[in-house]
Amino acid sequence: MNPRIAVVIVYTAAMCMNGLDSTIVGPALLTIARDFGEPVSAANTVEVAFLVALAVALPVAGWLGDRFGTKRVFLGALAVFTAASAACGLSQGLTTLVLARVVQGVAGGLLTPVGMTLLFRAFPPHERMKLSKVLIVPTALMPALGPPLGGFLTEHFSWHWLFFVNVPIGAAAVLLGTVGLREEKEDVEGGFDLTGFLLATPALGLLTYALGFGPSHGWTSPSVAVAGPLGLILLVAGCVHLLRAKNPLLELRLLADKVFASATVLALVTSAGLMGVLFAFPLLYQAALGASALDAGLSVFPEALGLMLASQVADRLMPKLGPRLLAVPALLLATGVFAALAVPGVAENAWAVRALMFCVGLVLGTAVLTVQIAGFADVPPPAMGQAMGLFTIVRTLGGALGIAATAAVIAASGGAHGQETDPGPYRAAILVTAGLVALGMFAALRMPKEAPAPPPFDDEPREEEAVAA
Repeated sequence: MNPRIAVVIVYTAAMCMNGLDSTIVGPALLTIARDFGEPVSAANTVEVAFLVALAVALPVAGWLGDRFGTKRVFLGALAVFTAASAACGLSQGLTTLVLARVVQGVAGGLLTPVGMTLLFRAFPPHERMKLSKVLIVPTALMPALGPPLGGFLTEHFSWHWLFFVNVPIGAAAVLLGTVGLREEKEDVEGGFDLTGFLLATPALGLLTYALGFGPSHGWTSPSVAVAGPLGLILLVAGCVHLLRAKNPLLELRLLADKVFASATVLALVTSAGLMGVLFAFPLLYQAALGASALDAGLSVFPEALGLMLASQVADRLMPKLGPRLLAVPALLLATGVFAALAVPGVAENAWAVRALMFCVGLVLGTAVLTVQIAGFADVPPPAMGQAMGLFTIVRTLGGALGIAATAAVIAASGGAHGQETDPGPYRAAILVTAGLVALGMFAALRMPKEAPAPPPFDDEPREEEAVAA
């Protein structure tokens, strides 16, 4: 098999599993708690453990891929993720399930940046817009499919099947990757940055823990009150070290490239806005209409369909309009669509909800895909692993920050104090997400006007072609 086809198939399969697992467990938490005789608050640990473990693994992903080879690290992480999924499905107690989710999260934290590195190294910048059709499936469709699929499997089969579905897909992807992927390594100067690891890893874990448990346990609860500030202190200390270190674990100096820096900032605010609205709007839908949790989950599913269409739109318009002219108007439209979701009377109209959610995916997806592809156009292949790891960390923290911010607004406005049927707090939270998306326009204005150009024609045969001849 052509190695480029193999990397697309294996990457898509792995990211679909990873994206699905980030949202599929939510509808089953009540059932899991009852099966194990635990309170729902304890069952929430199943979700938070996955997210914290994922965040902890992200800082070392780029270094591991460069040091030991992207193929070896990616397939190793995929094999561990698949085995941990089986262990989750076989769990007979909450402690066992949480431990298996931790292992799954660590492996998932390695999959995304290393997988994207494999993909972007296989395709030069001028061909990456074509990848938007591939990138959109795991990043948009699978997370949106998670809640309804999780509810269906839990109701008609068993929550154990939420994890068993990964096993055949993961096993097939590992087998195909073993025979189809090429190994790539980069020369890593110096040794492992232990100081950076000891600062960045707990910083991301503590911040994710605080953002995950803060809305439900309270920001003043002892664990959250300690984890949040300590995580910020370690993060600041880690950034100072990484900027000074000769061979840092994370190459923050890549942010000196204004295009890559703009793409990273945009990833932060748009991820925060999108995850925030996907968290807050189903709650508004239930408050305004008295809809079930499954109906509320299905109400946001058209967003994934809009994102899939965005991959076709961005692919065709990027070469003609360029990143800046395509992304800035798209973000302006996205801000308006987000704000429209908070207008009184909108949530009561099911078709208006579906249309606006579709538009959320279409316009925001067009902007995000455009900036992501353009942001990596000037990143050299040797630095791709570091750049992808940094980008993924920022995007992941942005999503957690968006959910925490909307939850805090809802709580502060009375939505968590016996007024759950009042739609006002949820509308206020959605307006906050509109403001976050609007901030993305300032980053998009720093994007280049022209799309990445194809390399000049080279009539000299490439090394591999010469060897084949």
